[in-house]
Amino acid sequence: MKQFAKKFIGDKAFYKMVLLIVIPIIIQNGITNFVSLLDNIMVGRIGTEQMSGVAIANQLMFVFNITIFGAISGASIFGAQFFGLGDYDGVRHAFRFKLILSVAITLLAIGIFMVWGEQLILYYLHEQDSALSIEATLEYGRKYLNVMLVGLLPYAISQSYASTLRDCGETALPMKAGIAAVLVNLVLNYILIFGNFGAPKLGIEGAAIATVTSRFVELLIILVVVHRKQNANEGAVSEKSIAAKAYAPVFQGAYRSLRIPGSLVKKIILTGTPLLLNEALWALGKALMNQCYSVRGLEVVAAMNISTTIENLFNVFFIAMGSAIAIVVGQQLGAGHTEEAVDTDRKMIFFSVVSCLVVGGALIAVAPLIPKIYNTEELVREIATDLIIVSACCMPMNAFNHASYFTMRSGGKTFITFLFDSVFVWVVNIPLAYALAHYTGLSIVWMYALCLGVDVIKCVIGFILIKKRVWVKNIVA
Repeated sequence: MKQFAKKFIGDKAFYKMVLLIVIPIIIQNGITNFVSLLDNIMVGRIGTEQMSGVAIANQLMFVFNITIFGAISGASIFGAQFFGLGDYDGVRHAFRFKLILSVAITLLAIGIFMVWGEQLILYYLHEQDSALSIEATLEYGRKYLNVMLVGLLPYAISQSYASTLRDCGETALPMKAGIAAVLVNLVLNYILIFGNFGAPKLGIEGAAIATVTSRFVELLIILVVVHRKQNANEGAVSEKSIAAKAYAPVFQGAYRSLRIPGSLVKKIILTGTPLLLNEALWALGKALMNQCYSVRGLEVVAAMNISTTIENLFNVFFIAMGSAIAIVVGQQLGAGHTEEAVDTDRKMIFFSVVSCLVVGGALIAVAPLIPKIYNTEELVREIATDLIIVSACCMPMNAFNHASYFTMRSGGKTFITFLFDSVFVWVVNIPLAYALAHYTGLSIVWMYALCLGVDVIKCVIGFILIKKRVWVKNIVA
């Protein structure tokens, strides 16, 4: 027992270090997802077609958001290891790479959504639904998507900044900016969706305007704090400020030049391209799986929207633990402390899985209550409840897979993560979802359970890869 505790359970200092990183991320993501839940409820009170239209448009936004995450993730591997090495120039170059690539992807995405957005929404609408429901859902989804396009660029830029701050171990500033943004979103939703305080009643367009405004607020806060000048002439940061904020040297002179050493660009592209492709293909794969689920009708689209919103709220812990693994283990690898990185990673994975056993149990307990707060059909509530319970049962498994992914990523093993994540989705999950949707009469609950449960194969693969220590690598020394 003592040997087990020594191997998998850390001391007080270990958990203090982990929680200092994890808690701000949990708070930020938790508040963001809680406000998304409130947004969801507000939109749901307008009607099922409105909620379904917004849910479909958000599937497209989800693909974009995850693609941006993938675009900056490759550079973040180098950023975290450079910071662990004490190389601020390296972190600064990684930041510039993120910024340039994320802006380019955003401009491409805006063009795609402007030209093919309506057609993409139609993929989620099927003949068994009434013609009036299809037409209404399409119109609501199109209106919502068109407004959301305005917020893509500030989102991409703020994510480039936030990820670089986290590479430096600074999670408090992104948390504070995120909290401010979601509060703005919540207040504007209440005002603009229902026309309160004399404002026009804009419905789903009001929800989109609120979200876009909140993204500008988040970006503005980060820019003001990061780039505030300590010296009116030089814009330098004082020694006291540098001591207080470890990330300060990274952003000093960040825009004096956008030059990035060619050798580093080549390394980031070689390491980061699999990550970019992975995240984009994974998100697209999840969107296609939801399209398969939507074959069962608009009630399923609405129920999936409810369950996904609730799941995201409860998944914040293992998602935050994945980010913490990338930061802590990445910095230890960059500093050359390989055995410490192995020990830290093992204990963080164990902590994440055990915690999610507790969180999953809590979600099962409240699952029947949450859908009742939605103003929708009873069938939608029943389906949503069952889907939430299925997701809760799979939460510890998802926690292990998520931690395994970020463990591989911290050591630069991005091709392995590509195979582990998106290739698995396209080779296993999507064909299974398509076959169950089109060639069986299984209910959506059983479809969902089988499509999630098959990820146990990933658990076995992840365990083997971590055990073999293929990820233990310093890529910046």
